[in-house]
Amino acid sequence: MIELRDIHFTYDERPVLGGVDLTLEEGELVLVSGRTGVGKSTLLGVLTGLVPRFSGGTLRGDILLDGVSVIDQPPRERAHVVGYVGQDPVAGFVTDTVEEELAYGMEQLGLPGDTMRRRVEETLDLLGIADLRHRDLRALSGGQQQRVAIGSVITTHPRLLVLDEPTSALDPSAAEDVLATLTRLVHDLGLTVLLAEHRLERVVPFADRMCLLGGDGTLLVGSTPDVLAVSPVVPPIIGLGRAAGWSPLPLSVRDARRAARSLDLDVPTTPVPEEGETLLSARGLTVAHGRVPVLDGVDLELRSGRVTALMGRNGAGKSTLIWTLQGTRTRRSGSVSVTGSDPARLDAAARRALVGLVPQTAADLLYLESVDDECAAADAGAGSPAGTCRDLLERLVPGVEGKTHPRDLSEGQRLALVLAIVLTARPRVLLLDEPTRGLDYPAKAALAAIVTDLAAQGHAVLIATHDVEFVAGVADDVVVLAEGEVVSAGPVREVLVASPSYAPQVTKILGPPWLRVGEVEAALRRHADGAGA
Repeated sequence: MIELRDIHFTYDERPVLGGVDLTLEEGELVLVSGRTGVGKSTLLGVLTGLVPRFSGGTLRGDILLDGVSVIDQPPRERAHVVGYVGQDPVAGFVTDTVEEELAYGMEQLGLPGDTMRRRVEETLDLLGIADLRHRDLRALSGGQQQRVAIGSVITTHPRLLVLDEPTSALDPSAAEDVLATLTRLVHDLGLTVLLAEHRLERVVPFADRMCLLGGDGTLLVGSTPDVLAVSPVVPPIIGLGRAAGWSPLPLSVRDARRAARSLDLDVPTTPVPEEGETLLSARGLTVAHGRVPVLDGVDLELRSGRVTALMGRNGAGKSTLIWTLQGTRTRRSGSVSVTGSDPARLDAAARRALVGLVPQTAADLLYLESVDDECAAADAGAGSPAGTCRDLLERLVPGVEGKTHPRDLSEGQRLALVLAIVLTARPRVLLLDEPTRGLDYPAKAALAAIVTDLAAQGHAVLIATHDVEFVAGVADDVVVLAEGEVVSAGPVREVLVASPSYAPQVTKILGPPWLRVGEVEAALRRHADGAGA
């Protein structure tokens, strides 16, 4: 259907794609994977025509649609064939309501009114969003917004749907709904779907084929098991399969559970951590948007030496709670105390020194002309030795060019830079809002190590996230919000395993108290050492 032939792309004399060949057939779901910053979004942009028209850079090679070259066609000339949904669906909305957004693309193509009306109705039913017809787009949950964004593209009846991290900002249930919708589009309508995603544990079972983009710009294409067998970035289920020596590697929890019957493992022991000093205490927090309550009587304590994960479905109030704890969001009632001070009563500089915050829109904190400038400013502002921020960035995403403008970084690289800037100040309390969005597994492991080190040195960390696997690897405690109230709180091994939605893959396969692949690897080594003794 559509074919990339010997695609080369360079940006600012830096090669990004080198000799990429890819053929997409009708009715298949193809997954693009690779390290943070290798060029996955660039590859998607080449297909849609957004690269290099809106990115700059030099593109060579050819793109064929049914054997006809379209590489010189602008994006508008491909819109009826290639639909695109970016990492932030809200950024692509141009109207106010769901129904208007579904019709907008067809209006631009000049379709007749009766055709538009029919397709809107069909799409509302297909995606299960008919009850949202007249809702304001900004009032929808993240999962609902993602489905509307997909719907606004498929009403134009494209043959290829291109998605950039469609589940990165979604809670586990919403992510499953979106992936189920995509699978239905592939199987029932014969739509071809190409998506880039870092959270492979969610997507791997649905993928017909997989593409691995390497740091040298080359693309490895093959069956999902074959590519995962050599991939440096793999979901926990594959890591578990590799550790246990399973062949073939399982792609689903069901297959892994069957293979796990042969494992003989000693249950891991979990040391009881010290309580630590209370650094942040919140009591009875109530916050409202107008007359709509967002937080209702929330109590929370953050202790030194502890990493706490804040979880809950999209719209539960996690970001509101974080901004309220930081002191920026006005509360209707309740109190917040951070080492004896109320952040809401401090000026901005004193507040930042007391409570560090990385927001969801991390790029908003970047304002200088280069990565080096941002790192130098962070070192100077925090009174840290020169190179501190740069060292943190290198641990998260190695190899970022210092002269690069922050706006030219990938989503994951920008987030890593902001994390490094905030971490440079080493605040006693650190609040992170969706810090793993756009990060691959090695980058998330590096972030977990940095956060764990901070906690060990007496800091308290709160991380709002939908990333179950990251929580399993880094958190000591978990707090779950629902409709602005705390509905569950406790140690990570108790809270995660109690819910099918929040249980990590290792728990689903082996049962409690297992959480992490590393625990299984350690148990297998002990077993092997005992057998050899």
